[in-house]
Amino acid sequence: MHEEQPRPERKVSRRKVFYIPGYDPIHPRRYRELYRKEGAEQAGISGYDIALSPRQGGTRYGWHVDAEVEGSRVHADVDVLVWSDIVRDSMAASIPATYLQLVRTAWTYIATGALFRLMRLRKGPVIAALYPVGMLLVQLAVALGLGVIVWRLVGLGVALGAPEMAVTAISAVAAVAVTVAVLRWFKGRDSTFYAYYLMHDYAFSARWGGANPPALEARMAEFGQAIEQALVSDVDEVLVVGHSSGAHLAVSVLADLIRGGRVPDPNDTQAPALSFLSLGQVVPMMSFLPAAARLRGDLAFLSATDALAWVDITAPGDGCAFALCDPVGVSGVAPADQRWPIVFSAAFTQTLSPERWRSLRWRFFRLHFQYLCAFDRPHDYDYFRVTAGPRTLGARYEGRPSSKSAIRRATSGYTSVAHP
Repeated sequence: MHEEQPRPERKVSRRKVFYIPGYDPIHPRRYRELYRKEGAEQAGISGYDIALSPRQGGTRYGWHVDAEVEGSRVHADVDVLVWSDIVRDSMAASIPATYLQLVRTAWTYIATGALFRLMRLRKGPVIAALYPVGMLLVQLAVALGLGVIVWRLVGLGVALGAPEMAVTAISAVAAVAVTVAVLRWFKGRDSTFYAYYLMHDYAFSARWGGANPPALEARMAEFGQAIEQALVSDVDEVLVVGHSSGAHLAVSVLADLIRGGRVPDPNDTQAPALSFLSLGQVVPMMSFLPAAARLRGDLAFLSATDALAWVDITAPGDGCAFALCDPVGVSGVAPADQRWPIVFSAAFTQTLSPERWRSLRWRFFRLHFQYLCAFDRPHDYDYFRVTAGPRTLGARYEGRPSSKSAIRRATSGYTSVAHP
């Protein structure tokens, strides 16, 4: 690992934050409300002040933050870089199309060997990936089972003297109707089961074998333009936050910007510092696939650049993330001069009180968002200090080593990279 050279710390009074969500079809207002609620709670616990105000005008959804943290006043503008419309379009599949996705996605991960290699890293996110497969098959079995029961019940009409041909036709129609009705019932309650949602999520990654679809590449180019504009504005830090699958989008967006010479010289003390915080990342789900050469190349490039600071935070308690897995190293593309990311854990079992941990430990989707929430026993990670505090991400974690238990061994079966 290349030893990072210390840089003079700059004090942040104005910050631009870009939040890239994961695979989420919901309106971005949910993130504003989460920030408002959890920020107020964290401020009360940690003894600082933070307040939100609405964004007036503009083409992107966001909000303003005014805070007094660590004895300094800081103003932050938060933008959500939205791709929820692309997510919704990908979730529009019918019930039969979703089961076809199941077959295609399972085949992609099994045939490429990615599934078995991912299991060598962390079983939690692989189990999360297998959950929608199992749940959808259970739903299909229940629907078919009830259909068979109806078939047999209606078929009793033969014993009562009804014409066999008529009874057979009615039995078939009734069985199909019940099977379809049960499957629709399950789909209509997917906010409870999450089977269709997760199936669409994994199918979105697998459909192009780890590459980004054209619509998403076009949206990522727009993200890059927004970040580029912020880098020539009157702010002290531009902070990009990528959560879940938003982390690998951020990797490629930032790599494109830096390679294209569209970021300030890191030695220019008058220009904003560029920072990248990846939270709950699932990068290996993409980078282990054969067509993910672009992403693997971007990971390798970003890991060695001096144009930004990159911190990657996960937690073993988050069963949906590849906890403490260096996304560069496990993808098999770590260069000799790798300096990023700093990899460490949010350590839910230590940063949440026993009472709160007990209340959350089986709420898997809620835990996947804990990085954006308040900790009642905070250690060195506090989302609101990072986004609204007076220190840049690089300064805040300067000298902080990666966790000793970080996983860096190359595990991917595909290590080809794209060279733009």
